[in-house]
Amino acid sequence: MLRTLSLIATIGIAALSSIAVAQEASIVVNADQGKVKISRHIYGHFSEHLGHCIYGGMYVGENSPIPNTNGVRNDVIDALKNIKIPNLRWPGGCFADEYHWMDGIGPKENRSRMVNTHWGGVVEDNSFGTNEFLNMCEELGCEPYICGNVGSGSVEEMSKWVEYMTFDGESPMANLRKQNGREKPWKVSFLAVGNESWGCGGNMTPDFYAQNYRRYQTFCRNYGDNHLLKVAGGANVDDYNWTETIMKNVPLNQMWGLSLHYYTHPGGWDNKGSATQFTDEKYVETLKRAHHMDELVTRHDAIMTKYDPKKRVALVVDEWGSWYDVEPGTNPGFLFQQNTMRDAMIAAITLNIFHAHADRVRMANIAQIVNVLQAVILTDGEKMILTPTYHIFDMYKVHQDATALPISVNTPDYTKGKFTIPQVSATASKDANGVVHVSLTNVSLEKSIKVSVDIRGMKTKTASEAQLLTAKNIADHNTFDEPHTIELAQFSDYKLKDNVLTVTLPAKSVVTIAVK
Repeated sequence: MLRTLSLIATIGIAALSSIAVAQEASIVVNADQGKVKISRHIYGHFSEHLGHCIYGGMYVGENSPIPNTNGVRNDVIDALKNIKIPNLRWPGGCFADEYHWMDGIGPKENRSRMVNTHWGGVVEDNSFGTNEFLNMCEELGCEPYICGNVGSGSVEEMSKWVEYMTFDGESPMANLRKQNGREKPWKVSFLAVGNESWGCGGNMTPDFYAQNYRRYQTFCRNYGDNHLLKVAGGANVDDYNWTETIMKNVPLNQMWGLSLHYYTHPGGWDNKGSATQFTDEKYVETLKRAHHMDELVTRHDAIMTKYDPKKRVALVVDEWGSWYDVEPGTNPGFLFQQNTMRDAMIAAITLNIFHAHADRVRMANIAQIVNVLQAVILTDGEKMILTPTYHIFDMYKVHQDATALPISVNTPDYTKGKFTIPQVSATASKDANGVVHVSLTNVSLEKSIKVSVDIRGMKTKTASEAQLLTAKNIADHNTFDEPHTIELAQFSDYKLKDNVLTVTLPAKSVVTIAVK
């Protein structure tokens, strides 16, 4: 009897121990083994002529009472400079393959008007065109990422667009640019040859698109010291045959990158759900779908590596982010949705995945920058607010162009209903000054977790500059009446001893700490 009781007691103690351990996670960071740079271009953004992304969101016109620089809102400019926006994709999206760039140049009163057939059926007056976009990129200090029209445009049209933007000499398009008030060409590094050519960009087969890509890119020339980094249209989510076909049929020296599009939504395209009203199980399901990005990148990378073992071609995830039902009472074609702490979690998890694949993922663009889908900024007239996703980009800017560090994470799982995900997600990098930044995410809605981070390969002295993003409730969000519900805060619940950083990570939080 005594032995039986003892066995029961032992089982009970073990169970209690198991519960305790379940609230701890351990991480190893090898600070001396990083080899790959996290390209700052992973932190790119996407602006499409869609809803109030451009008009009212970024561009209000030179005569607007809203403070602006050449028609672009000053508050938006300042906010984007703060997060060190590295590149901006434009004009689409699906809109790109019905956009004819000559409609958007010259005196605004003479520009052609068109119906935006993809997004809301509204009239597009083309008052924001090539000059306005490229001048805005110069003001922001970011590189333009132009998406060319393959679906309804010609080779000649795309070729002349490149000439208009980048040729410094005597030519019809360079002279036209000068007539429109721009003497010197702009620097344009990134050029996408079409968008979603498997769908809204032309419903092409991969073989047909590959042949078209080879033809179009041939006539997109490098002028002077401007060198185009050309991006071929890639797969929709898990269409691995598309990736295989492009890699097999397009010479490596004809493309800098191959795109991939993937959106996170809770219940599929027909049941995306609300951005602000969701169950705990739906929350975990959504984050599980965000984690799916890792499988997609891994499998597309494996196919690319078969043809490109030296990884010369970048995987460019130039559309990613959350996609829910539009906010009640808004135009369904404008894709306006709120942005909660759940979306901050999606951003952190996704960026962590990109860091882990930095040898192949060298550019990405969250969709979209203002007022559309997982926006970092929302506007309403003269008002502007920063979303929880914005604050992740602010917190994570320390990783731009830093060296990705090998990291292993031992974490308990977190389960709601039938969905299970890792409770802790993490990434680490070392910047040019030797400072290691560790970013940690705890997805639990209820419990904090003790995380020990063993930083190997460097002699640590101090941990500082710790930032925290969290919320009382996972559905909390910033509004125009309450713009500061969720914002970055200083964080102090950590200690560094003998190269081990111990952090008590609050529930539903993201933390970044600098270690020197």
